[in-house]
Amino acid sequence: MENLLLLVFLALGGSAVAGSVRVVNQGNEVLVERLGSYNKKLGPGLNFVVPFLDKIVYQQTIREKVLDIPPQKCITRDNVGIEVDAVVYWRIVDMEKAWYKVENLQAAMTNLVLTQIRSEMGQLELDKTFTARAQINEILLRELDIATDPWGVKITRVELRDIVPSQTVRESMELQMAAERRRRAAILTSEGERESAVNTAKGKAEAQILDAEARQKATILQAEAEQQAIILQAQAERQQQVLKAQATAEALKIITNTLNSQPGAQEALQFLLAQSYLDMGTKIGSSDSSKVMFMDPRTIPATLEGMRSIVADASNPSFGGDVPRSS
Repeated sequence: MENLLLLVFLALGGSAVAGSVRVVNQGNEVLVERLGSYNKKLGPGLNFVVPFLDKIVYQQTIREKVLDIPPQKCITRDNVGIEVDAVVYWRIVDMEKAWYKVENLQAAMTNLVLTQIRSEMGQLELDKTFTARAQINEILLRELDIATDPWGVKITRVELRDIVPSQTVRESMELQMAAERRRRAAILTSEGERESAVNTAKGKAEAQILDAEARQKATILQAEAEQQAIILQAQAERQQQVLKAQATAEALKIITNTLNSQPGAQEALQFLLAQSYLDMGTKIGSSDSSKVMFMDPRTIPATLEGMRSIVADASNPSFGGDVPRSS
């Protein structure tokens, strides 16, 4: 009997000792009540409690956790129905408040997030719900962090995951987007055609300007060339006249010297002049554009006499000395 009592005592003592030892993993915390009231919080590592008096009532991690918010229907400011779901990142910073201030922490947070999302979506129009997502996330984070602070919870991040309009709204938005794309395409096409027309007009204008400048330069060069040709021709004719005058003067001087040195050459000169005069009449008569020249035979001796006087004057010594020379 004594042995049996000893075995019972050892068994109860062993179980009591085993029940008094608690090992808490890293990142977790444990709440302990003694006789129904809060006693202490156990941290990571080896901990001891009083058997039969202390009771572990709550054990939870203090690491960051993710709360998945299911899709819910919301009404925007312009009365458009949408479905919104979100994800919330949170962690417990005060284990005592998380257990004693709220009965079901996760359910309370879920309902709070759903209510806050409906409130924020109701203040925005449909178009702004897509463009102001970052702003909505910041507002939800601030409001939820304030609301969950009494529960010993810290909200670290809130992200709206999907914003899905109704089927009718999606079809209307697709039609609107298609119309907008067609409008932009038409604008781009018209702008391209306008740029093309402007470039073509500029090209034609520049080409006309260059062509006009080229014609102007060509006209100026041609006028300068014609002017230079006229100047050169005039200089050539002047030089030719000068040379003819010099040749005539030299010929007259030679004739004068011959007549002065040879008195019998006057008859020969008169004969040559008369013969040249007759030859000239013959050429005039035989040319294609011949003209009828009337000559009185009675005037021939008078003509010959006039030529003889010219030759006589040319034989005068003073005549040869006054022959002008062109420079």
